[in-house]
Amino acid sequence: MNARFHNKVALVTGAAQGIGRAVCWRLKAEGAQVVAVDRSELVHELAGEGVLTLTADLERHADCAQVMARAVETFGRLDILVNNVGGTIWAKPFEHYQVEQIEAEVRRSLFPTLWCCHAALPYMLERGSGAIVNVSSIATRGVNRVPYGAAKGGVNALTACLAFETAGRGIRVNATAPGGTEAPARRIPRNEAEQSAQERAWYQQIVDQTLSSSLMKRYGSLDEQVGAILFLASDEASYITGVTLPVGGGDLG
Repeated sequence: MNARFHNKVALVTGAAQGIGRAVCWRLKAEGAQVVAVDRSELVHELAGEGVLTLTADLERHADCAQVMARAVETFGRLDILVNNVGGTIWAKPFEHYQVEQIEAEVRRSLFPTLWCCHAALPYMLERGSGAIVNVSSIATRGVNRVPYGAAKGGVNALTACLAFETAGRGIRVNATAPGGTEAPARRIPRNEAEQSAQERAWYQQIVDQTLSSSLMKRYGSLDEQVGAILFLASDEASYITGVTLPVGGGDLG
């Protein structure tokens, strides 16, 4: 591993499992001081020298503000923010969603990113530097996830608009849009209800569509997703802002 994040402080949300957890390990291995945030207590498994672990409900702005303040209080600065909270809770044709489910999908996959950007920005602007990487999704064009896709479309718009506002003040804002990704089974599922046969069939339609839309006809790996996120967070991407980078084997979302 190189040390491209030496002396950098990076905060990663949704850090307890999957992409977020892998991002934390790579940032730490490449020299960063890491703040790992999740609402699950599993995040504390990452605790160690140079890693601060915090639990918070990032669907609440107050919690986002608290974790940013804690990061700066502990490490003195905030250089990198990786917004990774989000994920489909239900998978089904739009007409089958309940109103409460639509609202829950948007709260889960848009507001944590919106609130964390808002809460982190004052610290980055004060220093005149910073890199934000939002984790979106190629599901902005896909089946059986309309509310989730709408939320991630909001993340894409947030990324572009915030980049316009802050580029002249030293802040870069980019996003990745992961495609289907092979990852260990979630230890805490997003939806603990047992799936019906119909719900399993609807989810299989997502898998089939994801594979057919990918030019490579496969799912990606965690390392392939992490590599794109860390590139955009690093100084190697110093002339890149306002971009949403699809990482889906050729599926542009």
